Amino acid sequence: MNDTHPILARLYALKDADEAREVYDAWAADYDHDTVDDMGYVAPALAAEALAERISDGATVLDAGCGTGLVGAELSQRREVALDGMDLSPGMLERARAREVYRTLETADLTRELAVTDDAYDAVICVGTLTGGHVGPGVLAEFVRITAPGGAIVATVHSHVWEDGGYRAEIERLAGEGLVSAEVWERPYHVREQMSCRLCVLTPQ
Repeated sequence: MNDTHPILARLYALKDADEAREVYDAWAADYDHDTVDDMGYVAPALAAEALAERISDGATVLDAGCGTGLVGAELSQRREVALDGMDLSPGMLERARAREVYRTLETADLTRELAVTDDAYDAVICVGTLTGGHVGPGVLAEFVRITAPGGAIVATVHSHVWEDGGYRAEIERLAGEGLVSAEVWERPYHVREQMSCRLCVLTPQ
C-alpha cells in the first residue's frame, strides 16, 4: 500500500466515531477533489455499476456510509431508484444533499444496530467505509438483515484489511450459514495510490 496522500494515514488510524465525525466534517468541502481527482477514486463507479446490473428501476436502495454522495451520483446515472443515504458526518451529508439524488439522508453510526426494519430495502451499497479505522465486518450481518431475500448487497472492502480485519471470515461465515450467496473480486480502489479493494456482492437467501 502506498499512502502518498497525507490524509490517508490519519483516516486508517481513526480511533472512534467521534474522531471520524470530526475528520470527515472538516474534510467534506475538499473530499471529492482529494479522492477523485488526486487519488483516482474509482470504487464508487465500479460498485454502482455492479449494483445497477443486479437491480431494476424503482428499487429501494440504502447507501450506507454515503459520504458526499459519490456513489449516489454514480448509481443515479444508471438506475432510477428510491435512494436513502446514511453517514456519520453531518458535513458530508450536506454535500450529498446538494446532489439531489437522495430520497432521505440521515446521520447514523454503522458500528451500531441500524434503526431500520428487517427486509426494508431491495439493495444496500457501501463504498469506502469498510476499511482500516472505520466500520468493522459486523455491519455485513446488519446489511443482510435489512435487505430483502433475493436482493443485493454491494460493498467494497479495502484490500489491506480484507484478511486481518475479519471481512473475509465474516463473509465466509454468512455464506456457510446459508444466509447469503457471495461473489468477490479484486478491483481498483484509489488507482493513483496503487490501492485495491475487494468488490463483494452478497445475495441474502
